[in-house]
Amino acid sequence: MAKAKLNDEVKTFIVQALACFDSPSTVAASVKRELGIDVSRQLVESHDPNKKAASGLAPKWRVLFEETRKAFLEDTASIGISHRAVRLRALQRMADKAETMGNMSLAAQLHKQAAEEVGNAYTNRRELTGKDGKDLPVPVSPVTIFQLPDNGRS
Repeated sequence: MAKAKLNDEVKTFIVQALACFDSPSTVAASVKRELGIDVSRQLVESHDPNKKAASGLAPKWRVLFEETRKAFLEDTASIGISHRAVRLRALQRMADKAETMGNMSLAAQLHKQAAEEVGNAYTNRRELTGKDGKDLPVPVSPVTIFQLPDNGRS
C-alpha cells in the first residue's frame, strides 16, 4: 500500500494529537471524523518522533510535537475534567439520571464517588494531631468535678 500524501493541515492535526498522548488508533479515528480522511494507524504512528517509524520525520514536525507536548503538560486548565467542579457536575448529572431510571445502586455509587471527590466527606475520620503534627489542645472541661466527702460510708 502506498503512503497517503497528507497536507500540512492533516499532519499538524496528527502531530498535535499524538503530542497530547492520543493513541495512533484514536488519532486515526479523529482524522476520519474531523477531516474526513482515512489514515492508517501505522501512518499516524510515523508522525510520532518517539517511535522508530518516525525516523524520517521532518525537523519542523518534531519541533511542533515537542512544543505541543510541553504546552499540553503545562496547561491542564484547558482540560475540563481536570477541575473538581466539572467532575462533580458530571457526577451529579449521572446520579440524577440513575435515580430517574430507578438504578439506586448506581446512584449510590455515584454519590459515594462524589463524596470522595470532595474529600472523604462521607467518612467519620478524625484528626488525631493538631496543626503541623503538634498535639491537639486539651479541651477545658465545662463541668467542675467535686469529690464528695466520705463521711464514713462506703
